[in-house]
Amino acid sequence: MTYVLLGALILVGLWAISLAGRRTAADQRSAALTRELATMQERNVGLYRHSQAVEAELAGAQSRMAAAYHHTRGVESELATTQARNTALYNHSQALDEQLRRVAQENAQLAKYSHIVDVEREVLGMREQAGGVVAAANHQAASVVADAYTQAQAIAADALDAKRNTEAYRMEARALRNVIEGYGDRYIIPTESLLDELAESYGYTEAGVSLKAARQRTKQMIKAGQAASCDYVEPERRDAAIRFVIDAFVGKVDTVLAEAKAENFGTLRQQIIDAYALVNKNGRAFRDAKVLQAFCDARIDELRWACVAYELREKEREEQRRIKEQIREEEKARRDFERAQREVAKEEETIRKAMEIAQRQFAVAGDEQRAKYETQLQELAARLQEAEERGQRALSMAQQTKRGHVYIISNVGSFGEDVFKIGLTRRLEPLDRVRELGDASVPFEFDVHALIFSEDAPALEHSLHRLFIANQLNKVNPRKEFFRATLGKIREEVQNLGIDASWTMVASAAQYRESMAIERAIKDNPAAYQSWVNRQLVIESTIEEADEVGNAALVVSSIQAVAN
Repeated sequence: MTYVLLGALILVGLWAISLAGRRTAADQRSAALTRELATMQERNVGLYRHSQAVEAELAGAQSRMAAAYHHTRGVESELATTQARNTALYNHSQALDEQLRRVAQENAQLAKYSHIVDVEREVLGMREQAGGVVAAANHQAASVVADAYTQAQAIAADALDAKRNTEAYRMEARALRNVIEGYGDRYIIPTESLLDELAESYGYTEAGVSLKAARQRTKQMIKAGQAASCDYVEPERRDAAIRFVIDAFVGKVDTVLAEAKAENFGTLRQQIIDAYALVNKNGRAFRDAKVLQAFCDARIDELRWACVAYELREKEREEQRRIKEQIREEEKARRDFERAQREVAKEEETIRKAMEIAQRQFAVAGDEQRAKYETQLQELAARLQEAEERGQRALSMAQQTKRGHVYIISNVGSFGEDVFKIGLTRRLEPLDRVRELGDASVPFEFDVHALIFSEDAPALEHSLHRLFIANQLNKVNPRKEFFRATLGKIREEVQNLGIDASWTMVASAAQYRESMAIERAIKDNPAAYQSWVNRQLVIESTIEEADEVGNAALVVSSIQAVAN
């Protein structure tokens, strides 16, 4: 019996030693599981940080990718859910650690219990359960990260495409703004810049040839398929889309080219660029059907030559008008000289006849009468000499084509203060030319500030024009001889040229000032307004009657009667 008890005690001791070894192994396995769980936690934290980086990358995408951005927010929410799951898993691992600790305490008391618990199997089951949870979490996290990476790549590609299309979008926005608000003066460029590159001998005929070649080039580009493109695979649909964008663009450009005579080149060019942008915008719905940039440039080149041809033709016409005006002016001057010579010849003949009569009377007169006739003969001789001098002067001016008067005139009512015309005339009576300038083309007459006679009037006029070249009112057409300057400055420059002239420094502008006075008087006075209207109606009726009978004196007398 003693041996049996001793054997049982030995068996119990051996079992206790085995159980202690098993508890040590369980503790080691639990520690390993704890470390593995810590590693898993670090991985989850890394996954979380990576998800945060993906979120930051997604947040940098452009605003136009709003839908993708919302999807990214969904990914972020899913990552947050994963993080919450990982946190729960970590908490569960902590609970497992606590449970294992309790199991170890219980194992220490196993000797007190009558039955034995297989701790190793329980720990192994718990480990397998924890490993399954961790694997599932890792798989889900990897799936979320892969999906987020795919979405990030798609958004990045869209952002890159948006960046490439930024200029196209900018052109479309500018085109829409121009269509809505109008073009105004924003795109006007000096017309002379079109002609600066041309040779001096280049004329309207050569420009017409270049325009024809440009038109032929655009037609050839359409025939050769170099005008537009489309991404449709089916030939029928691709050809239809290309014809659509070409017809739309060509129709708009042809309308623009029709305005080449009336509008500035810069504005018309911008209209073509806007048509190019808007047609291509509408063509995106047809698999990116669009007009090619080369074809747009060819149409702009066609517009350029159309504007050049028009400007050269206008310059030739302006030159022809100037030549004709010069011929008319010279013809009028010639007629003035001839009329003056006829008048002088007639006057000389009258004086000579009077002198012959006086000489005959002087011959038969007595001593008392001879003194009278001698005085009369001296007066007639002085008048004859004066007439001969006028005739000689008229003949000299007719022979000397450079002689003439340079005039400085203003028209305050028509052009405002400090605007003067500096021109020349070869008329014997220069005021005739001034009166012609104040005809029906302007509402008021010109005021004369100076009439300067010169042996070389064209040179004097040219010198004054050069001195005030920066003051030209019309900076496109230099033949318009109007300048914005003070009369004092003009007088100073004339004096610096060594010319002594008589000046009228204040413009009377009589009709303009009287018109302003009448306007002020009738503005708030109905009776005065009605009286003035009645007066104007009477004058107008009189003018119509005078025009019918051709009696100018009737007009003058009627106006004087109404005025009185």
